[in-house]
Amino acid sequence: MARRLAPEVNAGSMADIAFLLLIFFLVSTTIETDYGISRRLPPPPEEVKPEVQVKEKNLFRVELNQVNELFVEKKPLQLEELKAAAIAFLDNGGGEAAEYCDYCKGKRDPKSSDNPNKAIISLINSRETSYEAYIAVQNELVSAYTELRNREALRLYAVSFDQMKAQLKDANYSGDKAKLREQMKQIQSLYPEKLSEAEPITASL
Repeated sequence: MARRLAPEVNAGSMADIAFLLLIFFLVSTTIETDYGISRRLPPPPEEVKPEVQVKEKNLFRVELNQVNELFVEKKPLQLEELKAAAIAFLDNGGGEAAEYCDYCKGKRDPKSSDNPNKAIISLINSRETSYEAYIAVQNELVSAYTELRNREALRLYAVSFDQMKAQLKDANYSGDKAKLREQMKQIQSLYPEKLSEAEPITASL
């Protein structure tokens, strides 16, 4: 009696189907991406520079202690009040003669900053300070610079500094990007971001 062969299933096409399904899921699946905080670290110093002394009135001291309490100039302050306090300091314009700021709109208090180019914000935190509290404070300080830059950009070019940054990144922007960069540099020079995270040395002036 002849031996009967067991029926076979042609599985050659199954591999092709599995491969096509794999490609489909790879193409159609959205993978979550964790984004970090956009902060640029300063470049390493090329040479040892002498320590620069700063007038006490040109320093705006912001401190976070180990229990996330905020102090500005050694006085307690609420987080939602920090931005306004930083703007008042940066925009004070209390200098005279060569240090006079003709575009500043602050109180021109002689006991506060001379002009935005001299004003330095010093941010100091404890090792026990929480990451969330530190970032929240830093965001408020950066937003103070942004608000002042937006104001001056609108005054000089009738467009905000935020809009300038968006236009620079826009691939479909039809304007002159080289000119736009120069305008942005000018605005940044009016309110340079001088945010220090090191303990400053003050002069007795």
